[in-house]
Amino acid sequence: MDKKEEQSLSVAIGKAVAGDKGALETVVLSVRDMVFNLSLRMLGSFSDAEDAAQDILLKIITHLSSFRGESAFSTWAFRIAANYLIDYKKHMFARHPLSFEYYGEDIEHGAIRDLPDLKQNAEESVLAEELKMSCTNVLLQCLDPESRCIFVLGTMFKPDSRVAGEILEITPEAYRQRLSRIRRRVAEFLGTYCGEYGGGKCRCGDRLDYAIQNHRLDPESLNYTSARELSVQDNLRFKNAMEEIDDLSARFAFCKMYESPERTKRFFEKFMESVPLATVRDPREADA
Repeated sequence: MDKKEEQSLSVAIGKAVAGDKGALETVVLSVRDMVFNLSLRMLGSFSDAEDAAQDILLKIITHLSSFRGESAFSTWAFRIAANYLIDYKKHMFARHPLSFEYYGEDIEHGAIRDLPDLKQNAEESVLAEELKMSCTNVLLQCLDPESRCIFVLGTMFKPDSRVAGEILEITPEAYRQRLSRIRRRVAEFLGTYCGEYGGGKCRCGDRLDYAIQNHRLDPESLNYTSARELSVQDNLRFKNAMEEIDDLSARFAFCKMYESPERTKRFFEKFMESVPLATVRDPREADA
């Protein structure tokens, strides 16, 4: 986001706090997809990400008057989202935690042979792509929540270490060191087991029936391949909104960015139609 866009957004924030619904819509739209994508990577499933993204957007709206402009608005919104998601306990993987050891054991010993054809005549390449996107997203759930957030920040949104440290409330040096260790751990796992991104024996196309049988893939509900990817321009806009790009971060091919699902868009539209904007003016009223 360039200086002119930042100034325009600052004006919109002031108008939103004063009760302008159109300005509030502009403000929320500037971070809505960013919030959803962080939620998706942190929680591992579309349904959990939609629920969390809605909660986060409400927190951003009801605390908007507390934004003082001391950092970029996206940095402020990201801090709210990161804090919420690190502590979020209602998602599937909080109830059924994963580990790299468990994931590796499943790849090594999962019985993928002699299974019935469960693909329901769906195109195998589409199913394989869906499984790849799902698998690599679920892989992130092997990290503890704070490490996961550091990894997602460093690989998808690429803030410089100063901004990332501000979001996570750690020093830039601590962020860089932890990001390096986490990236190395994920890269080691992919190199050992994954045939798509490393030298491992696991191939998505070989595990379709196994994934369907174990309810990890549903041919009738392909969330990743049916989701609309953000345009290159929007993708860059979100990364630039986080200020400077950190050269330390590595691009992982599986980190795609998606538009917010229709359910999240409808929720926001209904909220905008019904909410009295007095709650935007004083966060203490919103928490009452």
